[in-house]
Amino acid sequence: MKICETNEAQLFGRILEEPVYSHSTYDEQFFQMRFGVPRLSGHMDILPTIISASLLSAVPKGEAPFGLRGQLRSYNQAEKSINHLHIRFFAQDLQDELDSLCPRRQNFVFLEGFLCKPPVYRVTPFGREITDMLLAVNRSFKKSDYIPVIAWGKNARFAKNLQVGQKMRIEGRFQSREYEKCLPGGEKITRTAYEVSASSVSIVI
Repeated sequence: MKICETNEAQLFGRILEEPVYSHSTYDEQFFQMRFGVPRLSGHMDILPTIISASLLSAVPKGEAPFGLRGQLRSYNQAEKSINHLHIRFFAQDLQDELDSLCPRRQNFVFLEGFLCKPPVYRVTPFGREITDMLLAVNRSFKKSDYIPVIAWGKNARFAKNLQVGQKMRIEGRFQSREYEKCLPGGEKITRTAYEVSASSVSIVI
């Protein structure tokens, strides 16, 4: 199995629920599931994952953690006539056991793509600097995946002045993050964002 050199992800965790049927492509069935990946802090990222039936049959039985290798993919889904961008981990192979022993490789993402929206820089009430970016990563058949990336501290300061169209290289982890959204009527609801938390941001010349 060859992973695209511009979009690679490795996750080491466990399945949190029974996979459910998602779709079929070329007579291959695919299932969606939630995959739990623990952080060193003790928090768990609960990550939406797509996996083929053939790969699912090779997954170790029981609740023992295991590793998956694949890519991050984006999908547009219409909700009440509004398109929403959904991010999924697309599993392509079981992860090498040696990689699983390295904490940094238990949740590792590498992306190379183009900045497709102006970066948004902000400072939280606690003084943390953050820059939000959207990266377009090319894949086969003239398709692209649009991956949200969040940078912190010095990476945020570096990224805030980048221009749309800039080719970039990102390393980090795929994370889930809850936030509150205020509705027009004043009601607040809790939602979950899925994004890459960048540990390294660089320009590709």
